[in-house]
Amino acid sequence: MTVESPPATAVSHGRLVPVAVHFDDLDALGMLHNARYPLLVERAWTELWQEHGIRFDGDWATAGDACNVVKELLISYEAPITRSGPYAVHLWLDRLGTTGLTYGFRFCSADGATTYATGTRVLVRLDAGTLRPAPWSEAFRTVGRTLLRSAD
Repeated sequence: MTVESPPATAVSHGRLVPVAVHFDDLDALGMLHNARYPLLVERAWTELWQEHGIRFDGDWATAGDACNVVKELLISYEAPITRSGPYAVHLWLDRLGTTGLTYGFRFCSADGATTYATGTRVLVRLDAGTLRPAPWSEAFRTVGRTLLRSAD
């Protein structure tokens, strides 16, 4: 199913990525289930990185920057989502380190005007052979720098 979204509000940093909430994402109270927010945020990040050639194709030895793990996830639910339809996830990087990064996100209306949830997630890039922290590639860092939020 293709999601038709209204024109996005310009964001001062990062990217606004369209996502779809389906009827079966809602809980018994008719609200987007709390566990679906991180899943939809993950799907938005996956789409964004795939646009830049960073993907997992089933082989960890060749996964490169896609070989990473979550160290921490924080999320705050601001307002309930009570219907299926088009929404967006506003994505950005707060920090891009040598082997780790912290990204921020806002789960929002398709135009970016209304915020439903906010959060951060810390990722660590791993060496597939040793499962120890490994540096991000320069290609990854180049894309990452375009997503950094400036210190306001």
